[in-house]
Amino acid sequence: MHRWLRCLVVARLLCVTLAMMQLSEAFLALGQAPFVQLIRGISISRLKTYRLYEGLKTRARLGKLNTETLRKAAPRLWPRLGDRDEELAKELAQAVLVSQLDMIAAVLDFLGIPNQDGFFEKNLEASPYLTEGWQQRVYDKFRGAYPEPVLLLYLNHLAWELAKGTELFLPAP
Repeated sequence: MHRWLRCLVVARLLCVTLAMMQLSEAFLALGQAPFVQLIRGISISRLKTYRLYEGLKTRARLGKLNTETLRKAAPRLWPRLGDRDEELAKELAQAVLVSQLDMIAAVLDFLGIPNQDGFFEKNLEASPYLTEGWQQRVYDKFRGAYPEPVLLLYLNHLAWELAKGTELFLPAP
């Protein structure tokens, strides 16, 4: 392949990558202290139930995965998110969110998105449910009921997953 053509392909891939919000940005926007709080909320039994245990253990580069090793690993995971390790961000987001299925089901029910205990169809057309200002409405409704870092992570994750969001959601003051 000609060098200029290879550069063009790389440039196009970079533009596509930058056009979508990255999950690492959602974690970084929260800050390191809320990130540690999210890590502490991960349920190892839920990871095993939903077969996420091995994936997180591998992606986090841990020989053993339990609440203590995960808590101790948080300071090493944070810089990797800063380096935009999207695979790690995806694994962490899944681990955090599967530990909060009650919140997810409540949010999806509030939005009217058909779901079964917090899980929805893979190819769901979300535009009828995610109307203008949906994230702020959800935030206003649930901000006192659930920890703010978890709620903000989920709102950004849902935008990333369903709406192919390009902008990071931060609530209005």
